[in-house]
Amino acid sequence: MMSLQLSLLVVGVLLLLAMAVYYAWLARKNRPRQAEPVEPGLEARIEPHLSDHPLDGDSFASSPAPEKKPALDPLIDAVAPIALEAPVSGEAVLAALPSTRRVGSKPFSIEGLNAQTQRWEPPTAGQHYSQLQAGVQLANRSGALNDIEFSEFVMKTQNFCDAINGTPDLPAMRNEVNRARELDQFASGHDAQLVLLVQARRAAWSPSYIQQTAARLGFVMGSMAGRLVIPASSNGQPPVVSLNFDTLTALADDPTQSALRQITLGLDVAQVDRTERPFERLRELADALAHEMDGVVTDDQGAAVSPEGMAVIASELEQLYDLLAQRELAAGSPLARRLFS
Repeated sequence: MMSLQLSLLVVGVLLLLAMAVYYAWLARKNRPRQAEPVEPGLEARIEPHLSDHPLDGDSFASSPAPEKKPALDPLIDAVAPIALEAPVSGEAVLAALPSTRRVGSKPFSIEGLNAQTQRWEPPTAGQHYSQLQAGVQLANRSGALNDIEFSEFVMKTQNFCDAINGTPDLPAMRNEVNRARELDQFASGHDAQLVLLVQARRAAWSPSYIQQTAARLGFVMGSMAGRLVIPASSNGQPPVVSLNFDTLTALADDPTQSALRQITLGLDVAQVDRTERPFERLRELADALAHEMDGVVTDDQGAAVSPEGMAVIASELEQLYDLLAQRELAAGSPLARRLFS
């Protein structure tokens, strides 16, 4: 009897040990993939191998030089010239500017013709201006300038002119609102924001694993948690491709325990110059990430994208680039970036 009980006890202990080993193996198997330990100084030697635009890492260690604000342009702005009795100082113009530089959802701007350089520029202290002009953008991704917004533009411009003793030559409301609707219709029909997903086949990923893998392909940290970007070849330009994952997961107290099964790659077509090869690079990066992370590339609905489907998109994009250029709104140009924002 004692021998039987001892045997059963031994079998029970062995069964418990087997279950413990199994669950330990299962937990290890399902644990999110972690970033590999990196020796000091090794990370700095990792170079992107997909981009045709070698990037100097130091150029992104600090904030890029701010891009000069694009000048008002009648193509996408309603512009009101302001006559002056005499040149005014930049200080006087700055003091008279309205507290907010928006009219509804549209940017409102004041520019001056520099008396010395004879160039239009945003008002700057220490300069003098022989002419001024006020402008409001006709359309953006929030829609077209409407009657109420135009009336607010007129009021802001008049108040500004009263403060500097200027006389505005305001455009006709109906003409500008009609132009705004036509521009908005064109923009709405030619706006493209492409998204590809990379989804895990088996094991999930930790945020650090995603960041380390993406860094090897040329991504740098973006402006918010859970965002990485492929920078443009010129400082101050919008990123070529963005990579995004859940912000709350990126901010978790213990990111090693966070599990992600999907990342999003995005391309804002109108914001990026076509010479950057943005769609080709989007595809290359998606395929490379899927290969490195044991994932699969899908569209934003989770359906696999065939090479033939990618080729169709590429062909349609070339047509879109041509249409934007014909309209003097070439992708990546200052005007296109303002309109499609």
